[in-house]
Amino acid sequence: MNLKEHLQDRVFALLSETADELGLEAYIIGGYVRDILLQRPSKDIDVVVVGSGIEMAGAFARKLGKGAFLSVFKTYGTAQVKKKNIEVEFVGARSESYNRDSRNPIVTAGTLQDDQNRRDFTVNALALCLNKERFGELVDPFGGLADMDAKILRTPLDPDITFSDDPLRMMRAVRFASQLQFTIYPETFDAITHNCERIEIITKERIIDEFNKIMRSPKPSIGLMLLEQSGLLAKIFPELDRLKGVEKRSERAHKDVFLHTLKVLDSVAEKSDDLWLRWGALLHDIGKPASKQWDDTHGWTFRNHNYLGQRMIPGIFKRMKLPLGEPMKFVQKMVDLHMRPIVLSEDEVTDSAVRRLLFDAGDDIDSLMLLCECDITSANREKVKRFSDNFNLVRVKLKELEERDRIRNFQPPVDGLEIMNIFGIEPSNIIGELKSIIKDAILDGEIPNEHDAAKELLIKIAAERGLYPVVN
Repeated sequence: MNLKEHLQDRVFALLSETADELGLEAYIIGGYVRDILLQRPSKDIDVVVVGSGIEMAGAFARKLGKGAFLSVFKTYGTAQVKKKNIEVEFVGARSESYNRDSRNPIVTAGTLQDDQNRRDFTVNALALCLNKERFGELVDPFGGLADMDAKILRTPLDPDITFSDDPLRMMRAVRFASQLQFTIYPETFDAITHNCERIEIITKERIIDEFNKIMRSPKPSIGLMLLEQSGLLAKIFPELDRLKGVEKRSERAHKDVFLHTLKVLDSVAEKSDDLWLRWGALLHDIGKPASKQWDDTHGWTFRNHNYLGQRMIPGIFKRMKLPLGEPMKFVQKMVDLHMRPIVLSEDEVTDSAVRRLLFDAGDDIDSLMLLCECDITSANREKVKRFSDNFNLVRVKLKELEERDRIRNFQPPVDGLEIMNIFGIEPSNIIGELKSIIKDAILDGEIPNEHDAAKELLIKIAAERGLYPVVN
């Protein structure tokens, strides 16, 4: 591959001019070079300078002219230049050493080789020279190009030292393996297992950022299996790790809930990029270990695992530094309701049951139906076809009833204020009781979702409780 062909943009000519004018060696390094070789789009241009990265950033910003914005981070010896769609990060070449209780390095100025030594993986240590005389020349001291061809993730130096120094690199290894569908080199993977306990010095925010990148990858199960096999999963997500395994009694065994969960997650990922729906798939059976019981008649049961699961989610989200607002509520809803369409698909699909499902799911009904369809992972093709056919019936019913009854995001046709005005009463429990009876009557199809029908029923049921309209 002629790498110069990928450096034709004006930004690279300006970087080359800047480096030569300052008499500095400069290289594009890391992800941008890797993505050129992978033929993937990339906007993250990282430049390593043998000398002052901040000095070169300032000169480059001046060369870009009006509208260029320079940010300097003296503590880290880095700088960033932005202008419209141009974004370049600069750092001086450096070597690093670490204290055992921190991933923050002690930094000293160094050579290009020192800087490549400190990189996490050989495929991220590739550098392209920007200076005119060597423009586009690839500097690859660790065989990163060969590792790229072999789709291997390997550390430039001793992996035990690499991961012990900065344990976040273990999560990054799993993340790259999941995103790029590369294989982690055996010696490198062994070092992750040896150092998995070191992940405990990494902040939850850093961990969840990498975890969510795994969740967004084309096939998240690749990363999750690697987390489990390396021992990292037990450290960062014990609730998920506890889904593993099969228990057998009287020749009857339940499925491995962890493996089932990964199948459901991959199936959802094939059909949706929604991160929080993927989280719903990941956690849909999280309550099963706590609800597992043996029944001599039915075998293994997981009664109310959806209810227990949705109650676990706030604690998981809080500990893992996930957002506690609408995303968490959405995931709770998916976990709580994920059995409902399946039950409907097993039984006769009644209008009443479908109305109640639509009422409870609201605007998230399509996401819920997708999750539930992906939850059918049986190897029995006949069973899968039966469920799929019944799910189609549920979808048809949902559409028909929504068009006719307007149940989604349902609001009672007669509200509490109108009830107080009709009967001349103050706020009290009876108002909620009356509204609930009207809601149930609409959901059960006893009356249409219309004001006049609801008011007529209201007056009837209120009279049974000794309440009568006030005569003005």
